[in-house]
Amino acid sequence: MKKLLTGNEAMARGAWEAGIRFASAYPGTPSTEILENLALYKEDILAEWATNEKVALEAVIGASYAGARALAAMKHVGLNVAADPFFTNSYIGVNGGLVLITADEPGMHSSQNEQDNRNYARFAKVPMFEPSDSQEARDMIKEAFEISEKYDTPVLFRVTTRLCHSKSIVECGDRNQVEIKEYVKDVKKYVPVPAFTGDMRIRVEERLNKLEEFSNNTPLNYIELNDSVSQDTKIGVVTSGCCYRFAKEVFGNNVSYLKLGFTNPLPKAMMVEFASKVDKIYVIEENDAIIENELKALGIECNGKNTFPFHGEMTPDVIRKSVYGKTNETIAYDESKVVPRPPTLCAGCPHRGFMYELGKRKNTVMSGDIGCYALSFAEPYSAMDWSVCMGASLSMGHGAQQVFNMKKDNKTRVVSFLGDSTFFHTGINSLLDVVYNKGNSINVILDNRITGMTGHQENPGSGYTLQGLETEFVDIEALVKACGVKNVRVIDPNNLKEVKDTLDWAYALDEASVIITRWPCVLKKFSKEDKEEFKGAFKDNCSVNAEKCVGCKMCVKVGCPAISFDKVEKKASIEPTPCVGCEVCKQVCPVGAIEKEVK
Repeated sequence: MKKLLTGNEAMARGAWEAGIRFASAYPGTPSTEILENLALYKEDILAEWATNEKVALEAVIGASYAGARALAAMKHVGLNVAADPFFTNSYIGVNGGLVLITADEPGMHSSQNEQDNRNYARFAKVPMFEPSDSQEARDMIKEAFEISEKYDTPVLFRVTTRLCHSKSIVECGDRNQVEIKEYVKDVKKYVPVPAFTGDMRIRVEERLNKLEEFSNNTPLNYIELNDSVSQDTKIGVVTSGCCYRFAKEVFGNNVSYLKLGFTNPLPKAMMVEFASKVDKIYVIEENDAIIENELKALGIECNGKNTFPFHGEMTPDVIRKSVYGKTNETIAYDESKVVPRPPTLCAGCPHRGFMYELGKRKNTVMSGDIGCYALSFAEPYSAMDWSVCMGASLSMGHGAQQVFNMKKDNKTRVVSFLGDSTFFHTGINSLLDVVYNKGNSINVILDNRITGMTGHQENPGSGYTLQGLETEFVDIEALVKACGVKNVRVIDPNNLKEVKDTLDWAYALDEASVIITRWPCVLKKFSKEDKEEFKGAFKDNCSVNAEKCVGCKMCVKVGCPAISFDKVEKKASIEPTPCVGCEVCKQVCPVGAIEKEVK
């Protein structure tokens, strides 16, 4: 059976065919759809959203020890969160096969850095696969589970954005009904205390030696020799993952290839053999020079980062320009006529009202986090000064406030904010740090009732699991109070007076406070609980009475994409289709020119 699948869909299909029983992940582009597709196989697989990547991997490790084939998936920065169990699990090994998918993002399309997680495979001393298209994604993930069990090791499965989201034809198969293995108590295997870890460490090195032999002989790595018809010398390209497809598009069969699909350990003998058959080698890899450095360590001359960029995707255009100095001709157009369209908060976004008020505060440092609200750094809000990683806003804000408090007559206050799902991810620990160390920062949880930025995945505050089962929902207000916060308020972020008054209240305190803004994401599909709590939300829209409008542009300053301003007529207007009647613009209009239209 053939299907047209994205890489994410193909990995889910391959994992199902491989007989997995359990999967866990935290959503993050470009990996999100892997678990969403695995969740469709409800009869065979229990798929769960975890509160963060560390928790996801730990749950999968437990499932593996209990005897099931299990899978964890995350974007590249998620592996930073999961690194603690990942490294030790390498020493311990598995019972049921364990595969960890890391979705790297060369080019940083929706990420805060461009780290190359191939380094993690080398660092943790685990085998790694790198498919180049959807068919290989399906095929290799099945092989990865076999390797995991054969060599008693977790497997890192590295993909990139281009593979995750691109589609190609996949030959699918039936499910392999793998029985859950018996769990046998064995403290020398499963308990990494100093008495046992010495032997574990030796076994890791023995495993790597066996895996390198496998790497040199597996068809996952292969040499493709082609006669050079357009060059005086024989050109060879060493590459892996999507870069192989990119190189093929540029060079076709005019060069020879060493195509790597199993990339840790690298097949050193095969690399030496390939080098002996060509005169000049290009190494095409995204981000770090891992393959290039291995070749050079073997005494093989090659052209890598001296020819190709050290960052970004190695797309065909990038390769052409690097090798030939030019790209293919394309249709010319007047670039000056292309209007820049920076990302912005959606019309009706519940973060808008809060950011509008926060951005007006003086003597304030705003500690932000990872989510849609990160867009608040830009005009017209200018309401975020820094961000680092998920859940860090509260702890960074605490540290900054403690230092500001050291200054004589300090007037600087820190307002830290993060979303509900980010709070569940790693913000709870950060809030505990604030309370325990008697901080006095202002902490804001922007509860839009869903994991918004990655596409509306369920979380512990939504009341539903990934596979649609009703579950207990976490009451954020009660949880915050349980953390020891005495000063807590829950507000409607669309009510600007309430936002202003609540900020005034928090600024006046000399101890930690938490503000919870509670209003659903404008794009959210309402649950029955949402319909009951937020009756009438998003059903109406606002409009501008042109006769009353004085052209002051105050409404434009709320940054809503539904609002536009006619420079000739000097009048504002509201596009009715995206407008959902949140009334933030109505509240800032000084002449009452914006009116609510009830449908």
